[in-house]
Amino acid sequence: MVHSSTIQSKVCLESFNGSHWSCLSQTSGIMAGGNQTSIFEFLLWGLSERPEQQRFLFLLFLWMYVVTVVGNLLIVLAIGTDARLHTPMYFFLASLSCADILFTSTTVPKALVNIQTQSRSISYTGCLVQLYFFLTFGDMDIFLLATMAYDRYVAICHPLHYKMVMSRRRCTFLVTACWILTSLVAMTHTFLIFQLSFCSKKIIPDFFCDLGPLMKVSCSDTQVNELVLLFLGGAVILIPFMLILVSYIYIVSAILRVPSAQGRCKTFSTCGSHLAVVALFFGTVIRAYLCPSSSSSNSIEEDTAAAVMYTVVTPLLNPFIYSLRNKDMKCALVRFLRGKVFFSWGQ
Repeated sequence: MVHSSTIQSKVCLESFNGSHWSCLSQTSGIMAGGNQTSIFEFLLWGLSERPEQQRFLFLLFLWMYVVTVVGNLLIVLAIGTDARLHTPMYFFLASLSCADILFTSTTVPKALVNIQTQSRSISYTGCLVQLYFFLTFGDMDIFLLATMAYDRYVAICHPLHYKMVMSRRRCTFLVTACWILTSLVAMTHTFLIFQLSFCSKKIIPDFFCDLGPLMKVSCSDTQVNELVLLFLGGAVILIPFMLILVSYIYIVSAILRVPSAQGRCKTFSTCGSHLAVVALFFGTVIRAYLCPSSSSSNSIEEDTAAAVMYTVVTPLLNPFIYSLRNKDMKCALVRFLRGKVFFSWGQ
């Protein structure tokens, strides 16, 4: 039988420089087996412990969020309104931009609200909801990057079969499959976190709710969660990464067989933007999830910096990387901004 108990807890947040204590008293219900009552709250570590940095961080992250949303939205609109970009490569790019908008919107607005209100709290329900959507949209980025690598592989290594292999139906199926898989993975992790119990130590060492930090503050056994994170989470990161590597091995091999240097450069230019995004995104994700960290102050700051890189900086840079390095994308953006759109699906 599952028994519930209500406790009065005083949660103290100590800055790592030891200069002050900040305490929060609250009544929080804890139910054995992981069921928390609606008044249960977590405290987020945040982006910085220094009060003098809060205004600067608010303005900086507000600017980055606005630029991210506007930049990715322009990519989606430019592709959607220009029939010349209605190809598989740009279809996947538009899907990636949509996922980036949703991915950033899962974490940054809450962080901005907490900075502005000088509050670190997030409700238990809100934390689980944020975790689910963060995992869904984050994994969607990973799967879409792998799908885009497959698209480039087919285009360069099998150009005569490209239109047949990457048909509109196939592209729609691939994106739909990505959404379904990411939802199932996120649901699995969120359900396992729901089974955990959380005691008085509820300071999440991050600026949003993520798997690792939540397991660190749980007062119940997290062995199952850790195993699932290791195998399922590792598979979600490493399998797409390996598929991307294999795709680019074949791509580079095919490019080296092109006789002219100009032809090699032109062929590889279609992959340069994608390769830059892959290196930036996977580098920070692997650092955050597959490299162990301690609970020290420096480690938390390093983990937060890594999280900022793949949750904020990468979605911010994606529109610039794809537009500045892609002549067709630049022309489409200029035509869109000038109001010259092409709605016809014909070529």
